[in-house]
Amino acid sequence: MKLVRFGEKGAEKPGVIDATGEIRDLSNYINDWSYKTLNHETLNDLKNRDLTEFPTVSPNTRLGAPIDRVGKIIGCALTYGKHAAEAGIEPPEEPMFMLTAPSAINGPYDEVMIPRDGTQLDWEVELAVVFCKSGSYIPIEEAMDYVAGFCVGNDVSERVFQLQRGTQWTKGKSADTLKPLGPWLVTTDEAGDPNNLSIALKVNGTVRQKSNTSDMIYSIAELISVISRYVSWQPGDVMMTGTPPGVGYGMKPQVYLKPGDVMSASIENLGTQRNQIVAYTEKSPNQ
Repeated sequence: MKLVRFGEKGAEKPGVIDATGEIRDLSNYINDWSYKTLNHETLNDLKNRDLTEFPTVSPNTRLGAPIDRVGKIIGCALTYGKHAAEAGIEPPEEPMFMLTAPSAINGPYDEVMIPRDGTQLDWEVELAVVFCKSGSYIPIEEAMDYVAGFCVGNDVSERVFQLQRGTQWTKGKSADTLKPLGPWLVTTDEAGDPNNLSIALKVNGTVRQKSNTSDMIYSIAELISVISRYVSWQPGDVMMTGTPPGVGYGMKPQVYLKPGDVMSASIENLGTQRNQIVAYTEKSPNQ
């Protein structure tokens, strides 16, 4: 299934995409797609429903991020060997990860705003994993049972904040609007093999990143398992699994995003998101 949230920012409703590609309104079925509803019971029940019993939604309706009230975002770093090489960093012996503020989450077609004083905004297309079950110390062979599904993510990063203002990469990852997710959350039964999906990003129509998740050093199950040794996974949590080579930081000369630029991030089976860059304004787009 393809799960969505639609409507005005801050007032989104839950939905699902039917077999004809239409959005079906699930607001009389569940309150929202969140940690309260993303579980095996709800997903299995919906899978067995006749989706035509739910009303359709205008195709012109705005789509928000496909999950609400995310508890935490955990971002993985240097999971693609070629990306580590372009950054001039040896791949870690164990997956490197960091926390990112959920307030950075953005819709798949919403504007991405350069943070105040930001000068080096960069793109990072990533496979995002969304959880439906809580657990810690998870064995690798059981890891995928904790996953609700996958979506396109873009781990937009302000490199000065990330790399030049102390040791916390969280600084460069957490400004409002820097984490577009969607357009859909595709459940595990329809997403395909998460360890073998084409992944790409364009800026203004030019391909900047093009790879496959099979190029990752770690499998998705390994990332879930290792991280669970240090922090428990909870329903509604999001794991950003790292980006392939081709970021602006790794180019010679380096290239960064500016107002008016358009990022288009896509992953096989999971759809495409499109976000335009805008200059900083005092009023946050998330308010």
